[in-house]
Amino acid sequence: MWMIPGQNQTRVSEFILLGFSSDPTTNSILFIVFLLIYLSSVMGNGLIILLICLDSHLHTPMYFFLCILAVVDMGYVTTTMPQMLVNLLAHSKTISFAGCWMQMYVFSALGITECTFFVVMAYDRYVAICYPLHYTVILNWGLCIRLASGSLVCGFLSALLHTFFTMSLPYCGPNKVNHYFCQGPSVRSLACMDTHLIEMVDLILSVLLVVTPISLIVASYIHIALAILKIKSTQARCKAFSTCASHLTVVTFFYVPASYIYMRPHSSYSPEQIKQISLFYNVFTALLNPVVYSLRNKDIKRAFLKVIGHSSVDY
Repeated sequence: MWMIPGQNQTRVSEFILLGFSSDPTTNSILFIVFLLIYLSSVMGNGLIILLICLDSHLHTPMYFFLCILAVVDMGYVTTTMPQMLVNLLAHSKTISFAGCWMQMYVFSALGITECTFFVVMAYDRYVAICYPLHYTVILNWGLCIRLASGSLVCGFLSALLHTFFTMSLPYCGPNKVNHYFCQGPSVRSLACMDTHLIEMVDLILSVLLVVTPISLIVASYIHIALAILKIKSTQARCKAFSTCASHLTVVTFFYVPASYIYMRPHSSYSPEQIKQISLFYNVFTALLNPVVYSLRNKDIKRAFLKVIGHSSVDY
């Protein structure tokens, strides 16, 4: 801890991340489980990126957005998992104040980026199904790059505001964060001042950042559903719906737990609930996304077979 100049208060210079358990045996088991999950997430998303980059048949707006999603997912899970894995085995579970600030910022930035990027992917499906003949004209490469860049800018600027509010608070002790990473509400609960107003502002911002993308996604899929119902062929109708199924699945995996945490007052659930739900939308979503897209996508399967040597695979 260090003294605040001119005041009889000390401020913490580091935080202790309590994680999931204090039992060494339990932590050893969790280390193996989470290490396998982390490696699977990184390799799965890395494989998606590799296949899309190597196969020219996948150089379309839809797969460009899928590649960006995989990059965001890799960064999202890497922001928290390595630190958690180290803490599961290390005697000291500390993280510096600056390290906590940076982890919170990058985690929030990538999380908000993913929120907004799901809207971009929904718009891609909307154009592909409602305006199939003009798909590549509307979603030209210039627009694709602007949409992806806009999502990143929105994420990193919004997270800066959220992180600044939290980390500018005075922290005089205790410094034990009941979480496996520096999550905003969990850190903010340690501040040595009344944070009610800041929590209300943060709740309003969180609701806006969750409700707005969800509303746009729902609006897109209402138009998509109406367009699909107009298709006379049952086979064509099923094919059109199947192109949206993967996106709807990953959106559900991400938004349901995220909404449960960030659209409710922090005091309405226990720290253990927060950790478990955070684990799902942070870790398991990044693991499931490549599985969902690869299992339901024939183009990805063909690209994989082509890369491993089945050159006779036809598109």
